[in-house]
Amino acid sequence: MNLLTAQAPAGVPRSGKGLALGIWRLLVVALVLMLSLGFTQLAVAQADTDREMVTAAPGISADQWRQVRSGETGPNYRDSRFDSNYNLINSSGETWRQLRNRWVSPFGLIAIVGMIAVIALFYFIVGRKHLDEPRTGRKLFRWSLLMRSLHWTVATLFITLALTGLNLLFGKFVFRTLFGDAVWAWMISASKVLHNYLGPIFGVLLVVLLISLLKDNIPKKHDWVWFKKAGGLTGKHHPDAGFANGGEKAWYWLLATVGLVVVASGFVLDFPNYGQGRDTMQWANIIHAVGALGLTAVALGHIYIGTVGTEGSLEAMTTGYVDETWAKEHHNLWYEEVKDQAISEEEVAARKSGDGHDEAAASRPS
Repeated sequence: MNLLTAQAPAGVPRSGKGLALGIWRLLVVALVLMLSLGFTQLAVAQADTDREMVTAAPGISADQWRQVRSGETGPNYRDSRFDSNYNLINSSGETWRQLRNRWVSPFGLIAIVGMIAVIALFYFIVGRKHLDEPRTGRKLFRWSLLMRSLHWTVATLFITLALTGLNLLFGKFVFRTLFGDAVWAWMISASKVLHNYLGPIFGVLLVVLLISLLKDNIPKKHDWVWFKKAGGLTGKHHPDAGFANGGEKAWYWLLATVGLVVVASGFVLDFPNYGQGRDTMQWANIIHAVGALGLTAVALGHIYIGTVGTEGSLEAMTTGYVDETWAKEHHNLWYEEVKDQAISEEEVAARKSGDGHDEAAASRPS
């Protein structure tokens, strides 16, 4: 994709549009900078583990920690679960807290806010990628109703889990201060229930989605060229791409690796009744948080490119069809395979209304 060729729509004076667009982009960057400052303070607060400890467990003293580290146990330190000899207060728990608060939480927040800042700056400098040529008005079938429904279901669950997870990790530093304990208690309880119950559903549907898209995401030689040309940012021509380009394949395999690790660690946390010890749960929590925060940061880029960042991309997942010009510019190898299947907008409308061929009958080569 050659993102350096953004063009003004016909009929709009370039000077006036450029001035308005410049002011709009400046406001976006200013907003991002303000948010970055706020999140930086949040990250510092999250990294201050001693500060949190005073609030979370004010009764733990140095003498108690010496007892714990010496291996001393008793009714005040013992896990209350049936037939358990696990010490409830233990050094591994403190290690987990230090890792989560000093490393995972601050750097995860920096990654997410950093991605938002990069996207805003990219939009400010480059702008939206418009099509190089006019639309032809002829459409190519790309996604079935079943695949679109599966995609949007998984995407909605992903966003819900990301928001509830961020609330569980950082919300007490923001919403508790803003709204007080009563509202905060309701928010954290709702976030926990949603996260715990929607997580397994997301995991199952993600596997179904990955299996459905596998054949279109097998790496090819031209994908390496796509990355070398930065998806069209360098060079004069769009790099070759099949049904899925190199960036889409990278996102697919990130979900197929890191995503499945996040799902697996989430299952360990969600179902603690299968014999896993507290140490296992602590490491599962760290792995889950690192993977989920990383995926959330990358997902922001995926969402930007697939919506406001690239003209015509969102249409594929809302209508199931794309314009010939979009297909030729962004997925030229796939376009060559299916260009003889292009139909008019009237035929598309007829299919969707049921007067013509049913949409489910539409097909594309593998």
